[in-house]
Amino acid sequence: MATVTTLFWDIGGVILTNGWDHNSRMDAAKTFQLDWEEYRERHDLSFPAFDSGQITLDQYLDRTLFYRTRPFTREEFTAFMFAQSKEYPETRQLLRDVARIKKHFLASINNEPRELNNYRIEAFGLRNEFQVFFSSCYLNARKPEEHIYRTALEVSQRPAEECVFIDDRPINLENPRRMGMHVVHHKNASETRAELRRLGIGV
Repeated sequence: MATVTTLFWDIGGVILTNGWDHNSRMDAAKTFQLDWEEYRERHDLSFPAFDSGQITLDQYLDRTLFYRTRPFTREEFTAFMFAQSKEYPETRQLLRDVARIKKHFLASINNEPRELNNYRIEAFGLRNEFQVFFSSCYLNARKPEEHIYRTALEVSQRPAEECVFIDDRPINLENPRRMGMHVVHHKNASETRAELRRLGIGV
């Protein structure tokens, strides 16, 4: 087996909670007294473009909420969105432990809208560990499609067999596995730590 030189990590669902998932949106609907079905339909139609950097946060909010007058402000809703992000301490410690070894190139491959992605990188100090962020909003490409993984390999100039990709969703592991990368299905920090040890990463 080739020596692992590179670890690509998902962020939402692994290191942090998901940025704007179904449960967060349900909570928003209750908090702001939204018509859930109306909001859900507008979100579903708008989110792929938002997630891949084709529309801004303001445009997303215009399409999903502020196409009519609301009893709350854009700033209040945005603050609620950002406040949904929390850290998973055990997985973050694992990431720190890998970074401390200073033997591996560390990068993210994640689906995230630009404004939320930038907030999470800054708020949680993710530049302390990651050298590059291959985010859907920067690449105009999303997991699970092959293009985002291939771009990460080509830009970082890493052969697939030297790379590990860690994600909590099995569908996102299918293309990396097919491309020759090692994959880890993240369920919890202790299992992921054990999988990395199995791959020769001393954490």
